[in-house]
Amino acid sequence: MQTNLVQEFAAQPEGQEAEAILRSCVHCGFCTATCPTYQELGDERDGPRGRIYLMKMFLEGHETTERTQEHLDRCLSCRACETTCPSGVQYGRLLDISRGLMEDRIERPARERWLRQALLRVLPNRRLFGSLLRVGQLARPLVPEPLRSKIPPRREASPWPAGSHPRKVLALAGCVQPSATPNTNAAAARVLDRLGITLVEAPAAGCCGAVSYHLGEHGDGLDYMRRNIDAWWPAIENGAEAVVMTASGCGAMVQDYGHLLKDDPAYADKARRVSELTMDLGAFLLQQDLGSLGLAKGQGKVAFHCPCTLQHAMKQSGVVEQVLEKAGITLAETTDKHLCCGSAGTYSVLQPELSQRLLANKLAALTVDQPDEIVTANVGCQLHLETRASVPVRHWIELLDR
Repeated sequence: MQTNLVQEFAAQPEGQEAEAILRSCVHCGFCTATCPTYQELGDERDGPRGRIYLMKMFLEGHETTERTQEHLDRCLSCRACETTCPSGVQYGRLLDISRGLMEDRIERPARERWLRQALLRVLPNRRLFGSLLRVGQLARPLVPEPLRSKIPPRREASPWPAGSHPRKVLALAGCVQPSATPNTNAAAARVLDRLGITLVEAPAAGCCGAVSYHLGEHGDGLDYMRRNIDAWWPAIENGAEAVVMTASGCGAMVQDYGHLLKDDPAYADKARRVSELTMDLGAFLLQQDLGSLGLAKGQGKVAFHCPCTLQHAMKQSGVVEQVLEKAGITLAETTDKHLCCGSAGTYSVLQPELSQRLLANKLAALTVDQPDEIVTANVGCQLHLETRASVPVRHWIELLDR
């Protein structure tokens, strides 16, 4: 595709990167077949090809309005189009660049600004989010539907292993997971302990940076990334084997640290090393001898929801399923595995109507084989699915924690 970026953007590294991505697109349209929002809305501007045109026009200096921004806001950043694209267009990266540049140039309505700022202040702040969640859980019986279903029930974590092993891997507690689904990392620690591996959370590590970065606040997102690198670096220097991600949304972000910080002289090398060490929990377990875990019994039939961040961003489609099958879990049949559940980070809050339509579609696809429960690999998907699921929803690692 021919491009002619305005000088303001052409002179910036991000603008040059965006131009290279635009030039790789041949506008074949294969991406529209796997785009959840295009399938729902049928509008070219709500599909990858149309959005690429809109981003191209913006970067070339054409008039850009709130309507253009609305079409980009409706994108889930699920990156299913990347999996489909025969030309290897890095659509997700182009979208992040364009959203960040556009956020500085188009003023949003007051209500949108307030809501986005609230999300930016609350979600990445682990203590604040946890405190507000506890208040919501206490008041949950008094809250009317549909708000009540959006407040997850209080959960308790299983005890972390008391011992330690020579083999160690790092984990990210993150911002939402410690209070919303606290048993996820605890279950992972117990499973890894049985394999002779110690899972370590660095107390100073926090939000992976995805919330801020994907909402266009790139500076804040990069600061979260630097903080995590600083928190992990002593353990990496002491021989930690991997940074094992139990939330694929965070994993997709952390695996890009090396690219996003490549121009930072103080962090480029460290960020690249962190990205090299980053693995999804399923991929890490698949490399281990799982014989000592034994076979699962009495789990019933389980439907696995593979998050978009796991299959399209981390390119780990089918990996967790292999782990579960090795553990003796009976997997239920599902359909439309490539489509998003509608959670997509803050999407379920910012685009509630469309998010609910996608959720209904996904739950129908996950329950065609009448599973006893649904498991997934990302905290956002887990919380979103359970708001309307007719069967229990949890993280898949809990199936192996027995």
